[in-house]
Amino acid sequence: MEKGKDTKQLILDAAVSMTSKIGLEALSIGKLAAETCMSKSGLFAHFNSKQNLQIAVLKAAEQKFINSVIRPALEKPRGIERIRAIFDNWLQWTNSNTLPGGCPFVSMSMELTSQPGRSQNYLKSTQTEWLNFLAGAARIAIEEKQFRKDLDQDQFAYEFFSIFLAYQHARHLLQDLRAELRARSALDRLLESVKF
Repeated sequence: MEKGKDTKQLILDAAVSMTSKIGLEALSIGKLAAETCMSKSGLFAHFNSKQNLQIAVLKAAEQKFINSVIRPALEKPRGIERIRAIFDNWLQWTNSNTLPGGCPFVSMSMELTSQPGRSQNYLKSTQTEWLNFLAGAARIAIEEKQFRKDLDQDQFAYEFFSIFLAYQHARHLLQDLRAELRARSALDRLLESVKF
């Protein structure tokens, strides 16, 4: 990698980490400059606007999510084992030291709900793709004869996602030490309810 690309990646890594804690709107070039020990003008040169910074952070977070959650899960056998891997990877990702506030997409989803624009549109797109991916994982489990044929795949994705949202809330806001146990128990119940 070139030095400029390395620097930009370091900036984006710091920005994704900060966003998990303070949100996308609170992230500013000034705060990011302080976090990365760079000058504001040096950092501004990489993005040229707060809006461009936000989109770059969304893209960087999406790529990190794909690399940490989706790709490793796709190496697992199709069906329930892959679905469990998705869940395990998602929990591991959201609890990593680089995301002190948990999943940045959860915080961004809450704050961008009533803020139309490029950032919201990009986030909506990534979240729609994620729900479609989860529904696709359910479809594959049906094809593998591990889930019932009559399963509503979109409903499965909704419930799977809901378990994670409850986990994020319990773990990061309420600091419930049993959050992971509760989330895994909820996942077990969901999987049991849809088995072939």
